[in-house]
Amino acid sequence: MEKGRTVQRKGTKKRRKPKFRFRFGTLVVIFILGFAACFIIYMIAANVNDDFFVDEFDKTIAELENEGKQETTDAAGSDETGIAGDNTTPTENTNSSLVVNPVPESEEQNSSYFEDCCLVTDNILAGMKSYGKFAEANVFTNPQLTAAACNSAKVESSFGYLTPYEIVKDKKPSVLYIMLGSDLGTSDSDEMIANYTTFVNNLHTSLPSTKIYVMQLPPVIYDSDTVSNEKVNTFNTQLLAMCNTLGVYCIDTNTALKSEEGKLAEVYWSYETLSLSEEGLKVISDYILTHVS
Repeated sequence: MEKGRTVQRKGTKKRRKPKFRFRFGTLVVIFILGFAACFIIYMIAANVNDDFFVDEFDKTIAELENEGKQETTDAAGSDETGIAGDNTTPTENTNSSLVVNPVPESEEQNSSYFEDCCLVTDNILAGMKSYGKFAEANVFTNPQLTAAACNSAKVESSFGYLTPYEIVKDKKPSVLYIMLGSDLGTSDSDEMIANYTTFVNNLHTSLPSTKIYVMQLPPVIYDSDTVSNEKVNTFNTQLLAMCNTLGVYCIDTNTALKSEEGKLAEVYWSYETLSLSEEGLKVISDYILTHVS
């Protein structure tokens, strides 16, 4: 009797091939499509924002400048030498040059120095417009132009009726002098300093090649209920700190006009105009010419 044979039958079902096989070409296609999508999004953003490329470029420049500043600061920190003085504070500005405030006395400049200088001021130095040192077209003043309102008040100029910031930005002077603070005693001093800081910082950022000099307020001829020489001195101290923080120059025009009694010398005051006399304006002009950095 024959033994039963075990017969193995092959399954009738065919092996299925994998539905998807990884290929190098597929990876290349995915990469190209991803790159194309990013490029399209980037170009759409650039077309929507006209300043897109400028903003990107400025960011890159700012990052490089910050790296340079950090390296300079680290190098300065390793140097044990420094500048000593009772009332001088060295500060590094955006051009990596040393700013010493208040600006010390320097070699006297000739009167042609004023040719490319502009002045932004309130009533305190409004007389400079007709005094003749600064060109009349380069003096921007308005009774409403105070420290508290310096970012909103508008001034008449050859560019139109604009804010001082807009005028100076268009004019691009080599040197800019600023004296604001006629509202001391009527405006909040913290608000004055805050707005003053914004004004100077905006100019310093927009015009890095322009030398900016903030002039300290002159003393008053007599103390009143609203303003006193003590209050003026406090405000000037805040101006000095502001200049050191922003890296701009500060000149002590207060001391230049102060008498031995600590108030404005009477010869520098006009009771007719209730403002600085021509002698007072001359002292400030001469002080400017002998305190240039």
